[in-house]
Amino acid sequence: MAKRLMCNTLGAACVGLSMAMAAPSVLALADIIETPARPTDLAPESLLTDADRAGDRIVAVGERGHIIFSDNGGVSWTQGNVPVSVTLTGVDFGTETHGWAVGHSGVVLHSEDAGETWDLQLTGVDSAKLAIDTRQEEIDAMEMRIEEASEEEVGDLEWALEDLNFSLTNMQADLEVGPVNPLLDVWFENESHGFVVGAYGMFLRTTDGGKNWKDMGLQLDNPRGYHLNGITQITGGALVIVGEAGQIFVSVDGGDTWEKRESPYEGSLFGTLGTGNVNEVLAFGLRGNTFISTDLGRSWKAVPNEGGTTLNDGAVSDDGRITLVGNSGAVLMSTNGGESFRPYFRDDREGVMDVVPLSGTDLLLVGEGGLEITDVRGKDKQ
Repeated sequence: MAKRLMCNTLGAACVGLSMAMAAPSVLALADIIETPARPTDLAPESLLTDADRAGDRIVAVGERGHIIFSDNGGVSWTQGNVPVSVTLTGVDFGTETHGWAVGHSGVVLHSEDAGETWDLQLTGVDSAKLAIDTRQEEIDAMEMRIEEASEEEVGDLEWALEDLNFSLTNMQADLEVGPVNPLLDVWFENESHGFVVGAYGMFLRTTDGGKNWKDMGLQLDNPRGYHLNGITQITGGALVIVGEAGQIFVSVDGGDTWEKRESPYEGSLFGTLGTGNVNEVLAFGLRGNTFISTDLGRSWKAVPNEGGTTLNDGAVSDDGRITLVGNSGAVLMSTNGGESFRPYFRDDREGVMDVVPLSGTDLLLVGEGGLEITDVRGKDKQ
């Protein structure tokens, strides 16, 4: 949040600094947005950040626009055709064939052939313009409310208007710099309806498969624009978003409305995951802090974690095992619904970003060193 704190302190000076740096930044960012990912046999060994299933196929995304897929449980991989070369941070398939990937520079990619080819649907410039339009609409509505308000209400409304104007000014300054803010996660219900979340409170929704997007940032009680790091659906149908400074939001109506939950933690939460039981959810993140709720986030209990290293993502196997993965080669396993975890640290100590359960009890780990098939504990197969 250093950039946000500096802008809040320096005000107009920060705007001037952004404009001074705009030309080279825009050129560099435009280049990697417009440059297709280069084919390379090293993609499965390079940094990978997320993975998901597209039917029986596994699709993984990572740095330099790499998207690779496997039809044999991770034994061999094929690189997809991707129109950008930015780092990709998340991928999710709403159906066996329709998937979306998000990443740096605010890119949103779409595939309708299970990850073999991808089209660019959105960039950070597009999402910034959507957010600016939304803020301007809110400002116009607030000004009308002030004109009609009583003397007792005017003071609070004027403060709210000032916050909206400040937010609008920051967004307009960021737009001058270019598409610099990353999207960090994506979730789709089907081939039409989905959400993306990202840095500085970016939150977008589509109901037509990404042909059109709506800025949803003001739907969340996140006035400071904290980063939104993860979004998922848990058993029972609720949607959960987690983020910086312990932000937790829950929707029980398919994303139409969101409630902010009181957080058990003030640090960053990087991931959230259902346990497989109705209305149960795990939230985890910095320094291994992990929490479980059995009532849609209304109350939380800390989960013991001897590892103490930052956790990035996780998965639930068909047999109910929960695996969380993180930095320093951390692989944590629970066989009691997330009440406790047994940690294992891989010998290579390379960061693990995501995990996909395979047939039997094996795992596919994706992360700093690319891909690795391991046993149930995260140990290399002999």
